[in-house]
Amino acid sequence: MKRRLALLTMAAVLVLSLSACGGGGDAGTSDGGGDAAATDDAGGDVANADKPLVWFNRQPSNSSTGELDMTALNFNDNTYYVGFDANQGAELQGTMVKDYIAANIDKIDRNGDGVIGYVLAIGDIGHNDSIARTRGVRKALGTGVEKDGAINSDPVGTNTDGSSSVVQDGKVEGLVVRELASQEMKNSAGATWDAATAGNAIGTWTSSFGDEIDVVISNNDGMGMSMFNAWSKDNEVPTFGYDANSDAVAAIAEGYGGTISQHADVQAYLTLRVLRNALDGVDIDTGIGTADDAGNVLTDDVYVYREEERSYYALNVAVTADNYQDFTDSTKVYEPVSNQLDEGAHATKKVWLNIYNAADNFLSATYQPLLQNYDDLLNLEVEYIGGDGQTESNITNRLGNPGEYDAFAINMVKTDNAASYTALLN
Repeated sequence: MKRRLALLTMAAVLVLSLSACGGGGDAGTSDGGGDAAATDDAGGDVANADKPLVWFNRQPSNSSTGELDMTALNFNDNTYYVGFDANQGAELQGTMVKDYIAANIDKIDRNGDGVIGYVLAIGDIGHNDSIARTRGVRKALGTGVEKDGAINSDPVGTNTDGSSSVVQDGKVEGLVVRELASQEMKNSAGATWDAATAGNAIGTWTSSFGDEIDVVISNNDGMGMSMFNAWSKDNEVPTFGYDANSDAVAAIAEGYGGTISQHADVQAYLTLRVLRNALDGVDIDTGIGTADDAGNVLTDDVYVYREEERSYYALNVAVTADNYQDFTDSTKVYEPVSNQLDEGAHATKKVWLNIYNAADNFLSATYQPLLQNYDDLLNLEVEYIGGDGQTESNITNRLGNPGEYDAFAINMVKTDNAASYTALLN
């Protein structure tokens, strides 16, 4: 009898010991995607710190310097970032605006003062993508001023007389180009990229110097469309944005100058694809640069992978009056990666995914619908969490039990705050 009790006690201790091994974890002891692939139930026996993680849309980085947060990008062996090539897209946007001005040089100067004046809506002064777009516009138009080895991306406030030290007057086809005004579009609650704030800003600017504004430029379409609908559409002033949201693409037929497609269809696919590969324990390039068993594959003209940054970047395309009809449905999956995976070979897994701001036009109207199309194709059961765009805790408070999920896709409010999430997974 005593021997039997001793054996039962030893068995109980062994079970408790195994449970403890499965529930804890250390980011530095990742076993990669193979363990996750061997798990049948959500969460399973894989430590949260070892589960696949994708940062998307907002790259972990220092908001002041832009330096990448390599600790966050190397959280474990199955951690990656998915976004788009911000610098390539920024150059495209700036070139698109410059080309439009050059093509309409004989009529774009509305008040005939010899100065082509533009206003600029800046999304978030601490966001790498916003910084790149501001620099791209200023570089193309010749209005950029170097600061610390790069073009200054600070807002100018108001600069109707051309005296600002943040920018300088540029030239296109012999005419002066001037940044009349720019500001960060942050609302009173702290949310950035705020469309309503941009709509109010264009009202303030036009009431002060409206006849001097010849071009309206925005870091994204949400703010761009707010200014377009509030003023520039009725006044036939070309407005340029970024993201190729459906409403902005449709507005090109009504005078919206153009936008940039950041290949959201490719980004959304990559966001979930790298998780799928890690969960399956297969080569990360599967279904990306190498065809998977369903025939899904991307060509190298739509994305790049930078191994040293552990980051996938979709490439951008300018959308103008010449080609906008090809981009009218922004939520359509990308045809080369639209094949359903076999559930027998790729069992359903649970993913926790958040959108930093449920009110963000691009993420809510374009990116999330694409994700929802791809999650079925890739056999992923995704729980979508929408934040308020202001505080990280509004999101992290809803990740109360990471053990319920097999993988995570995170879109931070601020690019500095990766540790707020990795702390939960540790």
